[in-house]
Amino acid sequence: MIQSTREWIGAGELLAALAGGELEIEGRLARASNATLRCVVPVAPGVEVRCVYKPVRGERPLWDFPDGTLCHREVAAHDLAVTLGWPIVPPTAWRDDGPAGPGMCQAWIDEVDEPGLVAIAPIDVVPAGWIEVFQGEDASGNPVALLHRDTLALQQVALLDAVMNNADRKGGHLLQDVDGRVWGIDHGVTFSDEDKLRTVLWGWAEQPLPDELLAPLAGVERRDGFDRVCSWLAPPEVEALLDRVERILRERTFPAPSHGWPSIPWPVF
Repeated sequence: MIQSTREWIGAGELLAALAGGELEIEGRLARASNATLRCVVPVAPGVEVRCVYKPVRGERPLWDFPDGTLCHREVAAHDLAVTLGWPIVPPTAWRDDGPAGPGMCQAWIDEVDEPGLVAIAPIDVVPAGWIEVFQGEDASGNPVALLHRDTLALQQVALLDAVMNNADRKGGHLLQDVDGRVWGIDHGVTFSDEDKLRTVLWGWAEQPLPDELLAPLAGVERRDGFDRVCSWLAPPEVEALLDRVERILRERTFPAPSHGWPSIPWPVF
């Protein structure tokens, strides 16, 4: 029986299954830039859940990230979120083996389509609870605006992205499950030691950070679990991570777009 993943979120059995359970491949996500396989894995006698398996051998080489490290960064993103007490990255584990070799395995999130977290809308039409990011034109030349929800959960994602230097936070990488819980996925291009923050969540740029979000960052290097984060990264990347945390704690504001790096991913979804 395939059971909803949400019933196992937070359960040690789920991470253990992701790390070592026998994977049965259901199919490949054709639109993913790297090999991404949807699988089922047993978590208890007679019970399976869906997951996403990304093998290292399926990674597309990138000019600005070392080969064979994207899966490591996916696991590091989960471990950092856990270290900070921010359960916004689905349970993610490293696998030493799998149908296509070593790689990462992440719990599948059953998302709802509406209401979305990021949207395109006519200009000057910003509903309550939304923030405008920028204005542009659609494929037909009509003026439109990119919006995202104005919630603490999305602020938490935006701050995590800033800390781990996420170079590709598309709207499609933000999921809301049937319980209304917000998740961020696809963290393969994170933790560079060069500033690469690129995201659709710029609505709070330069606004003060809530104290409740800043508090977990203080002394992060001494928190349980931070050593696991470091184990997936190169020493210069760990140093850059701590520099970013120090800067955020000093400035106490959401970051602003950089002038030296494209600030919006393309496509935005």
